[in-house]
Amino acid sequence: MPKNSKLKSILIIGSGPIVIGQACEFDYSGSQALRSLREDGIETVLINSNPATIMTDPTMADHIYLLPLTTKSIIKILKEHPQIDAVLPTMGGQTALNLCIEADEKGIWKDFGVEIIGVDIDAINITEDREKFRELMLKIGIPMAPQATATSYLKGKEIAQEFGFPLVIRASFTLGGAGASFVHEEKDFDELLTHGLEVSPIHEVMIDKALIGWKEYELELLRDANDNVVIICSIENMDPMGIHTGDSITVAPAMTLSDRTYQRMRDMAIHMMRSIGDFAGGCNVQFAVSPDENEDIIAIEINPRVSRSSALASKATGYPIAKIAAKLAIGYHLDELQNQITKSTSALFEPTLDYVIVKIPRWNFDKFEGSNRTLGLQMKSVGEVMGIGRSFQEALHKATQSLEIKRNGLGADGKENKNYEEIIEKLTYASWDRVFIIYDAIALGIPLSRIHEITKIDMWFLKQYEELYLLQKEISTYKIDTIQKDLLLEAKQKGYGDRQIAHMLGCLESQVYNKREEFGVNRVYKLVDTCAAEFKAQTPYYYSTFESDMQLAGGERFSHNESIVTDKKKIIVLGSGPNRIGQGIEFDYCCVHGVLAAAECGYETIMINCNPETVSTDFDTADKLYFEPVFWEHIYDIIKHEKPEGVIVQLGGQTALKLAEKLSRYGIKIIGTSFESLDLAEDRGLFSNLLKENNIPYPEFDIATTADEAAAIADVLDFPILVRPSYVLGGQGMKIVINKKELEEHVVGLLRVMPGNQLLLDHYLEGAIEAEADAICDGEDVYIIGIMEHIEPCGIHSGDSNAMLPPFNLGDLVMQQIKDHTVKIAKALNTVGLINIQFAIKDDMVYIIEANPRASRTVPFIAKAYGEPYVNYATKVMLGEKKVKDFNFNPHLEGYAIKQPVFSFNKFPNVNKKLGPEMKSTGESILFIDSLKDDQFYELYSRRKMYLNK
Repeated sequence: MPKNSKLKSILIIGSGPIVIGQACEFDYSGSQALRSLREDGIETVLINSNPATIMTDPTMADHIYLLPLTTKSIIKILKEHPQIDAVLPTMGGQTALNLCIEADEKGIWKDFGVEIIGVDIDAINITEDREKFRELMLKIGIPMAPQATATSYLKGKEIAQEFGFPLVIRASFTLGGAGASFVHEEKDFDELLTHGLEVSPIHEVMIDKALIGWKEYELELLRDANDNVVIICSIENMDPMGIHTGDSITVAPAMTLSDRTYQRMRDMAIHMMRSIGDFAGGCNVQFAVSPDENEDIIAIEINPRVSRSSALASKATGYPIAKIAAKLAIGYHLDELQNQITKSTSALFEPTLDYVIVKIPRWNFDKFEGSNRTLGLQMKSVGEVMGIGRSFQEALHKATQSLEIKRNGLGADGKENKNYEEIIEKLTYASWDRVFIIYDAIALGIPLSRIHEITKIDMWFLKQYEELYLLQKEISTYKIDTIQKDLLLEAKQKGYGDRQIAHMLGCLESQVYNKREEFGVNRVYKLVDTCAAEFKAQTPYYYSTFESDMQLAGGERFSHNESIVTDKKKIIVLGSGPNRIGQGIEFDYCCVHGVLAAAECGYETIMINCNPETVSTDFDTADKLYFEPVFWEHIYDIIKHEKPEGVIVQLGGQTALKLAEKLSRYGIKIIGTSFESLDLAEDRGLFSNLLKENNIPYPEFDIATTADEAAAIADVLDFPILVRPSYVLGGQGMKIVINKKELEEHVVGLLRVMPGNQLLLDHYLEGAIEAEADAICDGEDVYIIGIMEHIEPCGIHSGDSNAMLPPFNLGDLVMQQIKDHTVKIAKALNTVGLINIQFAIKDDMVYIIEANPRASRTVPFIAKAYGEPYVNYATKVMLGEKKVKDFNFNPHLEGYAIKQPVFSFNKFPNVNKKLGPEMKSTGESILFIDSLKDDQFYELYSRRKMYLNK
């Protein structure tokens, strides 16, 4: 039992829909906390409105409320569960904390006798109220940058006059840097000050003297009720102060900090945590360090909760911060808890790393036309990747290979920028692709001193980059037949992919692979063990690297591979990589369920993914986790090592699907729907022929590969025309055009970005209703798990539409057509597993827009709405363990469920917010209504046509 035996029932507040600044890292920490509390026999009650996450899965808590995160919902839950003893608000990001504070101010916790655990309200208020925080820091002797608070426009002007420029304005009580900005010149001050005051819920801003060029660090701490403190991880931002940590490239452990300064920073962080309140739980502290020899330390802020960085620190170290934080919140002490990875040391044992991790954010500026792409104090990234390597260089390369932005790593892929002016511009105004631009600048001959002067990035990092470039230059003087083993091994140890080395040597990727085989330069796998191999780790969590082989006393040579292959039958699930618009956490949900279902069928489960924010990369989700890029070379090596029965690709979104062709070509079994069927559905032309053969209606269409062909097709089809590229997710590149000029501009633009792509042009059915169906098929029988009607008209991407389950005004004739078409298409595509089909309905005729024989964005929503584990069923069908008729389907839903998209346009104020065929939402929430008379439905329906962007 927990130390505090009074706690029998705990309410956990989730973080709601995913927005920029608050992503799925809180789903990960919330899921860990729920499991942690249930281990101790505590009843858990969860409120969270996000249907796409594992956290809201029926198995995760005893009672789950998919309700809006409001105090009205909190009161409803507390009335239904008078037994709730405490609330844990630290797992749901700023949203949960703000709701907890609001409920506290309204006296709700007091009225229902609910204790707040894991943090205290005073600590939150001190850390969020920048003036109080500043006063406290100065009182306890922690240096701060010159700062002052303004609660009015006039006060703000006075402060600016006193401090001089450049300045930083930060809004109080906001998340993801909302309302924060740099002010370099007086002329911009008025507008930015007004914006900051408006964004802050208490109309307060803190104005700081800008520490431009200072280095930025974070420490992750845990403290128990006995005042034991452990520092889990030090994280160094490669980008200096001035770029939000969520948009910075970060490295762990810290690389350029002297030991003396690190010890001072540790002492300050512990002192700060102890001074803000007497609570047990997690804490994140941020510091700035002067870039000179003095290494002066200044405190920036402290967050008394698990944060974006604590998810990263958990994955970086293997230490489950949220799980332990939940235990501390219920009274355990650190020395009483076990380190979950070694199972032999205590949680009071601080992790040590014998490897390096690099996190790189993933942006989606292409979805926000006209947005300011410069990085600054407001977070703009939608996801992130993490690379693990034995050196910074290897980890950096693995992270860049994980991004899925059509790059093979740093440089050596023919996509280098060689424009001097553009490079200087991107270095000066921190651009999203600066991680690549630094390499291009070195290749162009720009001195390191100049790059340092512009970017203020520490010289150590720049020298690491320079070494990589010099190695590329050296390799480029060889050919595949002349390269030496030592040089090839060095390139692999520094993270260069076979594709990059092939580019340097002017040969094929397969030739480099064969050369490696010949030389015996092979990947080995190492354990993430929290203790630099000082104690044996029990948890199979691996990363790959390359080692020089060693010679044993007997003369034989070997390199040490820590990943032991068992003789059990195995299944690999390919993860979905970094979150992005169009491919979010719903695919991670599907991957986790795929892993769990395969385990139920007796398989050893292996997960490959590189996203540090998610449940799929938790060390105990699959039997084995390979924290590696979802990138062909890495996957192929793991498959060769593990020899699985097959690979599941239909749960990991477009990331996994794109690898299906390679897997098929190399003779690796794809579990479920075959590559041929997946490809047929993606190829717009072949798929339309299949519809024709089955007498299924579809909008008139034709295929174009040039602008001339597109113009000729337009004469036949009539405008408006919907232009759609093949093999994309989230409606990328889709647009409705209404004349030849627009058509030509769009087609030319698309073919420049996607050369050789087949573009489908179809007549846009104006005013049509859009609907979609998800189904499970075993090749013979089809079960439709859900049919949804979109409230918005056809032409708005399904991910941006409010989707209603079941449909609200489709007649019997239309519903029957949808059912018939779904069954016919699923069978014609030889689907084994999940399929999603989208329809346009006009004049009672149902047309097919597209079909995707894979898990779709809507599957978790339908599973939550009907209370059925559909991904579990579908995985068992894919594995051939069960047939559709073996399941006893029993969906239950009173009234209607609406999947509501959530947007993050507030991060991009000057962007066109109109919706169209290209997806722009970052997350979703679920809304249950009893009838169509509900006010919220009425409001949604009345504005359904407002956004359509042709």
